[in-house]
Amino acid sequence: MKIIILGAGQVGGTLAANLASEHNDITVVDTDSERLHELQDRYDIRTVNGMASYPSVLRQAGADDADMLIAVTNSDEINMVACQVAYSLHRTPTKIARVRAASYLAKSKGLFGNEAFPIDVIISPEQVVTNHITRLIEHPGALQVLDFAEGKLQLVAVKAYFNGPLVGRELRYLRQHMPAVDTRVAAIFRRDRPIIPEGTTIIEADDEVFFIAAKNHIRAVMSELRGLEHNYKKIIIAGGGNIGERLCEALESRYQVKIIERNQSRCEFLAEKLNKTIVIRGNASDQDLLLEESVEDTDIFIAVTNDDEANIMSSMLAKRLGARKVMTLINNPAYVDLVQGGDIDIAISPQQATIGSLLTHVRRGDVANVHSLRRGAAEAIEAIAHGDEKSSKVVGKAIGDIDLPEGTTIGAIVRQDQVLIAHDDIVVESDDHVVLFLIDKRRIQDVERLFQVGITFF
Repeated sequence: MKIIILGAGQVGGTLAANLASEHNDITVVDTDSERLHELQDRYDIRTVNGMASYPSVLRQAGADDADMLIAVTNSDEINMVACQVAYSLHRTPTKIARVRAASYLAKSKGLFGNEAFPIDVIISPEQVVTNHITRLIEHPGALQVLDFAEGKLQLVAVKAYFNGPLVGRELRYLRQHMPAVDTRVAAIFRRDRPIIPEGTTIIEADDEVFFIAAKNHIRAVMSELRGLEHNYKKIIIAGGGNIGERLCEALESRYQVKIIERNQSRCEFLAEKLNKTIVIRGNASDQDLLLEESVEDTDIFIAVTNDDEANIMSSMLAKRLGARKVMTLINNPAYVDLVQGGDIDIAISPQQATIGSLLTHVRRGDVANVHSLRRGAAEAIEAIAHGDEKSSKVVGKAIGDIDLPEGTTIGAIVRQDQVLIAHDDIVVESDDHVVLFLIDKRRIQDVERLFQVGITFF
């Protein structure tokens, strides 16, 4: 597939790395020549230096015959205009744009479409991150929570704790111990190395365990792996920007929420817009302020300013002052693995949260969801099976008979409203939503071919 990526920042660079490794024809456009040289040295891609929305630059990037344009510059306006130019001059088939401003998103139905700005898919990083954090709050103790089939099925990552009910036991004991709950462990990461689980695999303390189950069974399985944590009640959010504001709106009706923001006018805006949230003007790294706001009684402290260092420092301070758990937004991917697991319980990379939304629309075949796991080390895909026994590689076959690529497992199937945890004897039917887990992303194309009707392996 020939793809033009506009913007060589963290999202654009991460996306280019993902797609280039899958043998796509990638061109990255940016005004930062130094950043472009860095990407070109590391990956097999083309680069074009110039303003992403200029017709001459898009033509130079190959818009005449591009299959897809992905506009992820730091400017909403450049992203929107670039999609318009690509459509008007080149009839680019698929156009994806990152749009951050709430004013545009609020009018998305009237603004985005061929009759206005011809954008096929809008990606809002702030909303993606907000949804990601909200799911983690709803599942205390989870490291990652992913929805499939419109929320009917969830994939959850937890760290197995010493003395947990299943630690030191073989995985097949899970079914014996919980006969009324059907679940499957899709993968285990042990000391950062992936393990494809089998019935005889023994769970060890500190393993990161990814399991899949129907939404209503998630808490029961979590309790077996690490002991069930109490639900959160009191939340402090550091940073009143777009993400902080959206989090308050999502949480304030169910939790006791306080938000700390330095800017006076922004505080006034938040106080007017939010209903139940307590808005505090101040610096979240101010020890006296945190003590005054009873940080020691806080269930979770969430730092979401646009400054990584400020987020890290305020989170570490809050944890040392007694916050039960801290969650930290970190834009620099190099910091994420460095800080998670110490004073900081969960480090969130907005780039990795956003990449899945983008990859969903890039994958071949009928793909409903893509989620990046373990900061890009693995991937979960929700693919829809089509065709019949003659035209499909999966329809009409039992899961145990499907020739899956190495490092790939099927976790579950959603058939209409029914959740079927994967067992070898389950037969795939047309229109089933099949959730797969890949620890070897080099086999992505092999998985895509499985779900393309009439396509054979080659």
